[in-house]
Amino acid sequence: MSAYIIADVTITDAEKMARYREWSTRAMQEHGAEVLVRGGAIEVLEGPWTPERLVVLRFADADQARGFYRSETYTHARSLREGAGVMRMILVEGVA
Repeated sequence: MSAYIIADVTITDAEKMARYREWSTRAMQEHGAEVLVRGGAIEVLEGPWTPERLVVLRFADADQARGFYRSETYTHARSLREGAGVMRMILVEGVA
């Protein structure tokens, strides 16, 4: 069953976030993530949610998504992101 990581990102330091993106991209490639959304225009249709930037990644299954998140490469990416903004991230299983 496919699994998705969805991240709602608020950037406070664009330079640090750019370094994070370099390493997070490496981790995505290492763990077979399919990038479905990475930035792009956002239109809120309902409710008070006002994300600045959204990222949606698809993985073959939840274990693969967890492997990405717990990997050495992504752990390094997270360390580079410290002080660069606020990250809200969830893992959700798909229907197929």
